[in-house]
Amino acid sequence: MADKEHWEKVYLTKESTELSWFQEHADLSLKLIQATGADKAAPIIDVGGGTSPLASDLLGAGFKDVTVLDISGAALKRAQEKLGPLADKIIWIEADITQADLPKHHYEVWHDRAVFHFLTFDRDRHRYVQTVKRAVKPGGHVIVASFGLDGPKYCSGLEVVRYSPQTMHEEFGGDFELLTSTEETHHTPSGRDQEFIYCYCRKG
Repeated sequence: MADKEHWEKVYLTKESTELSWFQEHADLSLKLIQATGADKAAPIIDVGGGTSPLASDLLGAGFKDVTVLDISGAALKRAQEKLGPLADKIIWIEADITQADLPKHHYEVWHDRAVFHFLTFDRDRHRYVQTVKRAVKPGGHVIVASFGLDGPKYCSGLEVVRYSPQTMHEEFGGDFELLTSTEETHHTPSGRDQEFIYCYCRKG
């Protein structure tokens, strides 16, 4: 995964609306999380949440236990400043997800939009999956979105790995049941279209 310095520079030199992954609202992510049937008090973590609107959208939908993890402290600070007093209702973690020490079997819902596809080394993907296994409750919900097979080969100047639902599930293995997948065409601020796939698995 790209080092912390890269992502700090991205968030220190660009406005949120200049970033290719920018969304006004995380409508599909919110819809998928709501569809899990998770209780409003269920612990939810948004991995790579940075300046994503998802945390705010979750609070607006009545969810009460929301954690945002990102490698970039600058991204988290920007998100906190935008949210104002609402930021106090969210748990913020500055960490590399391949090295993060998260509480065991704590989260009911794990959400990641556009982190996993940056993990181009087998060892980093393995560490990520092991972290999911440890941190998500048995029977918990895992939603991971990445570029689809027709998506970009590079993002933010970095190489990415593109997935189909099947190849994504193969990375996670038999401890996860693939329940559904959804495609989304993301329209970037620069006017380009990017194919995303969202995979929803249940942890065994």
